[in-house]
Amino acid sequence: MKDVPITESTTHEIVARLRSAGCVFAEDEAALLAEAAATESELESLVRRRVAGEPLEVILGWAEFAGLRIAVEPGVFVPRFRTAFLVAQAVDLARELDREHPLIVDLCCGTGAMGAAVLGALPAAEVYAADVDPDAVRVARRNLPPGRVFEGDLYDALPQELKGRIDILVANAPYVPTDEIAMMPSEARDYEHRVALDGGIDGLDIQRRVAAAAPGWLRPGGYLLVETSVLQAPTSSAVFLDSGLIPRVLHSDDHDATVVIGRKPE
Repeated sequence: MKDVPITESTTHEIVARLRSAGCVFAEDEAALLAEAAATESELESLVRRRVAGEPLEVILGWAEFAGLRIAVEPGVFVPRFRTAFLVAQAVDLARELDREHPLIVDLCCGTGAMGAAVLGALPAAEVYAADVDPDAVRVARRNLPPGRVFEGDLYDALPQELKGRIDILVANAPYVPTDEIAMMPSEARDYEHRVALDGGIDGLDIQRRVAAAAPGWLRPGGYLLVETSVLQAPTSSAVFLDSGLIPRVLHSDDHDATVVIGRKPE
């Protein structure tokens, strides 16, 4: 309960300040900040952080993703709206496989948002997650069953008993080319760990490693899904094909998202 009511005049002033700082959805952000604050002084502190450029999700401590509130902490990759398209494809494929307890792994999991969204849609699924960043692992353990979130470099983090049994492998691996990180919005460039952004010279270094080892971890007929860009999709598809996966590319204008799906032959 708020100790001091947030007045309408205060709200109008905050909206104006957020607009001046370039916040496109100033009214919505003002409402969320007001909801998070117990007093006007606390609200003022939150607004100053936002005006200074700190991501709204970090200030609030959560991000909305696929209808869920996902816990977020400083430095950890904030789940993007576009990635919900990848989750929707993963859920559809899992349903098509028609397994009672599909085994799904969220690799390069960040906050674990994809795994949490899949689990929300498929409560009977066995969902595991892994990330190389210890801060991301800590946050993912808040969003997923903590005993199924592991720290380590890609597949090295996963229990060996999962090998050859995975139905759906989702990997939102970093795919920004190194030289393009400087052109990213400040909210990402300055506030998220570089390991979650940097995909190497052409942006696909991590994707190549994920795809190369995927056939050994997927069950026959299993799927690997990665997010990529429209320009990178042809190369991502070729990488999948070279790794023994049958690729296809899907794009969503609504989400401004591109996903490459690779199927392991039966």
